[in-house]
Amino acid sequence: MNPRELRAFCLAFDEAVEDFPFGPEFSVFKVLGKMFALTALDARPLTVNLKCDPDDAVRLRAGHPDLIVPGWHMNKRHWNTVTAGGGLPDRLVRELVEDSYDLVVAGLPRAERLRLDRP
Repeated sequence: MNPRELRAFCLAFDEAVEDFPFGPEFSVFKVLGKMFALTALDARPLTVNLKCDPDDAVRLRAGHPDLIVPGWHMNKRHWNTVTAGGGLPDRLVRELVEDSYDLVVAGLPRAERLRLDRP
C-alpha cells in the first residue's frame, strides 16, 4: 500500500476527515473528532498507528514481529504501529484500518453512532 492509497482508504469511511494537529508532516484521520489513524505519509517505510483490540494487538505483533509493533507514542495496549509499505498484504492493512475505525466508532456516544448508520 502506498501513501496515496492509504490516505484515500482512510478518507473513504463515513464522516472521516484528515487533520494536522501535530504539524503538516503528520496526517491524523478522525471520525467525528476521534482519531483512528496517524501517519507520516512521506515517511519511508510508510507506517500507520492504528487502534486495536488489546488481545488482537498482542496476536498481531507476535505474528508479524517486524511489521506490527506497539504504537509509537501511543498507548501500547490499544495501539499498534503497522508498516503499511512493506511485507504485509494490502488486504491485511485495509482490515486493520477498518478495525481501527470500527473500534473508535464503537466508543462514540449512541447518537453519534446512529448518525453514522444512516444511508
